[in-house]
Amino acid sequence: MGFHTFDPAEADRLEDVSRYRFCSREELLGALGVDEDHLLDLGSGTGFYTTDLAPFFDRVSAVDIQPAMHELYREKGVPDNVDCVESSTAELPFTDQSADAAISTMTAHELPLAETLADLYRVLRPGSPVVVVDWSATGRGKAGPPVDERHPMAAVTEALTEAGFSVDRAVERPETYFVTASR
Repeated sequence: MGFHTFDPAEADRLEDVSRYRFCSREELLGALGVDEDHLLDLGSGTGFYTTDLAPFFDRVSAVDIQPAMHELYREKGVPDNVDCVESSTAELPFTDQSADAAISTMTAHELPLAETLADLYRVLRPGSPVVVVDWSATGRGKAGPPVDERHPMAAVTEALTEAGFSVDRAVERPETYFVTASR
């Protein structure tokens, strides 16, 4: 578990609409609300969820450490209100309390979790929602990364709490978990 990256050569898998069976745009919007101005998508990859959420926010920052993922996103077409931000999630290039909401969809297992959440706390305004949806360590492993690469949901909720967030909801599902928190 922990920091590694998704192979850009496999990026076509990130565009598979069957991903919605694990997490939908409506589910994310329901947890985030749509009164926020600036959304951060941590580990945005090819922008699968970024593009879906962009119409509901004034500004979206698609944060990914891999230039190849942003290139693939640009080839696909990036909405006008989306900025591709090449950065580690452990050191986000935003000023203190400059963002209104954040998501991490199917990427928490790839991030330096404790560092990411600590810096995310710095960047978000008080009251900001955070949604983390990822592959469950108790899942069957028929989709997503190998089970031994996944964070247990309890580790994610603990890391959120240690970073200063209040966990509002944490639900374990057959292959994924869905966690909402607020700053």
